[in-house]
Parts: sequence; C-alpha cells; structure tokens
Amino acid sequence: MKINDQAQNLGARVSVIQVLAFLLLTILGARLYYLQVVKGEYYSEKAENQRIRFIPIPAPRGAIFDRNGKLLVDSRPTYNVTLSNEPIKQIDVSERVDDYTQGLNVDRQFLIERLNFIKKQPGFETLVLKENATIQDITWVEAHASEFPELRVELQPQRFYPHKTILAHVLGYVGEISPKQLEKPEVQAKGFRAGDIIGKGGLEQYYDEYLRGKPGHRKVMVDSRGRLQSEIEVVPPQAGQDLISTIDLDLQLAAEEKLSNSATKRGTIIASDPNNGEILVMASAPSFDPNAFVTRSTTPDGRKEISQYYTNEQRPLLNRAIQGRYHPGSTWKIPESIGALQQGVITVARSNMVCGGGIQIGNKHTRCMGNHGSPPLSYAITKSCDGYYYRLALKMGVEGLIKMVETFEFDKRSGVDLPNEKVSHTPKYYKPYVEKRDGKWNDIETVFASIGQVTVDVTPISMLRAVSIVGVQGKMFVPHLLKEFKPISAIGEEGDSNFIPSRPGFVYSHSAPKIIEMTPEQNKVMVQGMWGVVNGGGTGAGIKINGFDIAGKTGTAQVAKLGQDVGAKKDHSWFVSFAPAYKPELAVIALIENSGFGGSHAAPAVKGVYEAYITKHHSDLLSEQEIAKK
Repeated sequence: MKINDQAQNLGARVSVIQVLAFLLLTILGARLYYLQVVKGEYYSEKAENQRIRFIPIPAPRGAIFDRNGKLLVDSRPTYNVTLSNEPIKQIDVSERVDDYTQGLNVDRQFLIERLNFIKKQPGFETLVLKENATIQDITWVEAHASEFPELRVELQPQRFYPHKTILAHVLGYVGEISPKQLEKPEVQAKGFRAGDIIGKGGLEQYYDEYLRGKPGHRKVMVDSRGRLQSEIEVVPPQAGQDLISTIDLDLQLAAEEKLSNSATKRGTIIASDPNNGEILVMASAPSFDPNAFVTRSTTPDGRKEISQYYTNEQRPLLNRAIQGRYHPGSTWKIPESIGALQQGVITVARSNMVCGGGIQIGNKHTRCMGNHGSPPLSYAITKSCDGYYYRLALKMGVEGLIKMVETFEFDKRSGVDLPNEKVSHTPKYYKPYVEKRDGKWNDIETVFASIGQVTVDVTPISMLRAVSIVGVQGKMFVPHLLKEFKPISAIGEEGDSNFIPSRPGFVYSHSAPKIIEMTPEQNKVMVQGMWGVVNGGGTGAGIKINGFDIAGKTGTAQVAKLGQDVGAKKDHSWFVSFAPAYKPELAVIALIENSGFGGSHAAPAVKGVYEAYITKHHSDLLSEQEIAKK
C-alpha cells in the first residue's frame, strides 16, 4: 500500500511541476514577446543611444564690421576643455575638484560653481569646462585620458575683440547663457540649452538672433565608459550672419584718443549723420576689455579683473552715451528756444528778453555770467545768456517746458539699437516729487530748469538727437548702429533631415523721421545763433575751422554748489554741434565729466572728431602743414 501511495503522489507532483513549468514558460514567452516585439523598437533605440552620441559643433557667430569693412569683432578657432555627461554618471565629480584645479589652472571657486551647475543639467552632452586651453592644458588632458575619460579637448569658435577697449560698450561681449535665463519660457521656446553662448550687452545682445549661427553635430560611437571609438557622421554648423555697422573706425579712434587725453578721462563722444540717424562714433570712457569675459573668465586673474570692472567707482561698464544722465547745462537752451518759438512765447521778430545780470526770485538771486542788455534770441544763444533763459522759461511756465520735453521725446528712449538705454529725467518726471515735497512747483524750479540744472538730467544720445534737428529742418531720426546684415548660405540639401535653410540679408529699416515743426525763419535764427557760438565770437570760438563752419552750443553744468564745485565736484563740460552749419554732414556731441567750462574741454574734443572727418572727406580744406602732420 505504501508503494502505491508513493507512486500516486509522484504522479501528482510531476503534474504540478509540469503545470508550473508551463506557466513559467508562458510568462517568460509573453515577456520576451513584449520586450522583443511590442517594445523591441524602443529598446533597440535605447541600446543604440547608449553607444551613439551626438557631439554638438558650435557655430561661429557672424563677424561685425565698420561701415568701410574694417573688422571690429570676429570668431577664431580655439581649443576648449569640455566635460562629457556619460562618464560622470557613476562618479562624484566633486572629488576631482583638486585634480582639475591643479591640472587646468582653473579658479577653484569657478570650478565648484561649474560642476554644481553641470549636475543640474540632465540633458547635456558636453559643457565647456575651460576655454582657450593652453598647450599645457591639452597635454594634461591627453596624459590623463584613461583616468579622467569625462574630459575632452574640442576645437571650437571663440569670440575675439581685436580693438579691446575700443567700442566695447557698442559691441558688448558674449557669454554662456545663465541658469536664470534658461528658466524663462520664451528662452526655452527658442531651443536654448545649457552651455549655449549668447550676446551680453551691446550689438552682441541686441542682434543676437542674427549673429548667432545654427550648431552642427558629430555622430560618434562610444564604449561603455563613454570614450569615443569612431565617427559616423558630421553635420557642419551654419555660421551667423555678418553685421555691417554704421561705425567709422577712423573717427571712433579719434574720439577715443580725445577722451583718453581729456582732463578726467571720463565722458562720452557721439557722432551721427543728422540726415539719417546713422551713428559713426560712440565712445565712452573709462571702458573695459570684452576679451576678459570671453578668454579669461575661468582663471583667477581673469575673474579678479572682471570683479574690478563691477566694483570700480568710475563704472567702466556704464555706457555713458545712452545710460549716463547728466545736467545738460546750456545745451538745454537749444530745444528750449525751439519750444518757445513753437508755443508763441517769442517770435523771430520779437525775441528780445532782458538779461539783467541774473534774476531775483524771492530771496534767491540766480546770476548770469555777464550782463547782455536785452538781446534777441540768436545773440542769447551765441553768448549763452542765462538771464535771457530765466525769463524765457518763466514765460513758458513749467507746463510749457513739459510740452517741449514731449515734443523732443526726452520722456522716451531714443530708440537706438542697443540694450538698456535709459530715459532722461526732466521737469515732467520730477514735477510730482517737487510738488509732494514743497506743496507746489515754485518759480525758482523753473529758473533752474531753464539752464538745464536741478530737475533736468539727460542722456547724451537724447541731447544730440534733439539738437541735430536744427541743421536738417526739424527732421528727428531714430539713431542706429546697424547698416546691414549679410546673407548666409544653406547647409545641406533641401529635403535632408539635417538641412539648414539659408538666411537672407537685409538693411536697416528706416522709419520716417519725426518732424519738429519750425518755420524757415525760426530754423534760420536757430542756425544763426549756433553758428555764432563758434564763428561769431561766442562761447565756442576756440574751435573754429576755416572752410568748415561748425554750429554748436557749449554747456557747463554744475554738480555742486558754488564754492564746492572743485575737484571731483567740478562742473561737467558739454558741447553739441553739427557741421557744416548750413548743410550738415555730421553732428557731434561731447561730455567730459567734472572738467569745467564747455568751451575749454568738450568743444576741443568735438573739434578733434571733425578734423578726422575732414581728413577723410574734405582733404582739400587742409593746409600743407596739416597734410604733412597727417
């Protein structure tokens, strides 16, 4: 009986085992079917991706030229040390900080910040760890290839600014897109990724979309440690579009020299074509070297240099031409005069106003620098009679001044194609604050405003734009630096998966100028007054050029009370102009900070720009001695 029971139990057991085996095989088969048939394509692609890598090839940015084809900015090939994603997935890269710091001579704090940033970028392939690698850097990376497979040396384009501090504020610089920028939806929508290089300041930022090219890639095969084994495909990048600017490098160099030789070496010079708004010169001092942000930002010395730019009290990163706000002094009298004519406060025939050597408002006497009797408008401009303008502004009233401000758009940006332009502050801006402080706007505030003081702070670009209209019958153009963008060819054949279409060239789109209404007679009297400043014994007589009449206006703007206006608190020096007076080709403005009288400092700086212009375009006006000097 026991034998039969055991035989029966054995059969049952075998059956159970057979059923279990069948179920297991069925499950295994179903799973294999799911993995190999249903999900086969997915896992095949995933496996392929684990051995195929796409290494981006950065595109060189478009070059920037002056109006005559002289190179201002270019991209040159340089070796960069990059960090690859795959090899560092299984290691703690923070343990390699000391090795990287010593081997690559990279600032330790920068390296820590860089590695922390890299950890937060889940989708990157490679990111630059050090730009502009030296022979020693390359040798060190190659010698430690097996120890640090995540490091690689790549030949990539790097921005280069051959003129260094010259035109730095106009050109700007480039840098890696920041984590904060990457968080913005509009930035993500454009397909930016960690490590992308973008414009930061100047034309580089304003026209980044066109200067930036389209990256290509290398399709390569790697081993299990992420080391490159072979190259499968190369898709070349499409370079950015070249930008032709309105800048004239020869005139720019002349302006830069005048600023560097000025009393304080702080200020700005701008020159434009009053007939279309093209900017030929925009110099701001002190300046900075854009190359520091591109080639030296990873080294200890480079980071120290950049830090000093931000902490320097003289603010070298500030573009004084469009971001500096200053009391304009007597240059303000030009738009004020036109406003008074427009509003009927004075007429060409009846423009005389008492000077009186100044004016008494309550217990406050505000002086004029002379006693000019009862001059007409043109003489008041030529001699810069403060007493005349005290009374003119009182007749206009603060509302008349505000109307003038709106006419000349001092309450708006000029529209220049540069980022971060500031808006001038005028009585329109300050009036609510003054009324809150004093209960009302007092006449003394109008008197101060009449000569561009206290409640008047303007940007040099806005003043040049306003005054240059006198020479072109009231046409006020938008100042601009773009002349044209060159076209760029397509990459690949249309229909290919890697095809990059061509990009068409285009020129600056001129908008119709705003017309500042003046009768021919009003326009004539304004030109006569400004002509007299230089050619009729006025406040700018020292810069007269025979055969090339300059029409201008000096300005000497207080920054401190009388008696305290010395040293660092000395007056700002202004001169704004156009020439030739009766058919202008060029308009130039200069501001020299804390230097003194406008006719003694700013005016000679402006003359230097005109002399450089004459040398290029009117050499027949030069004497034999001047030609020999050139």
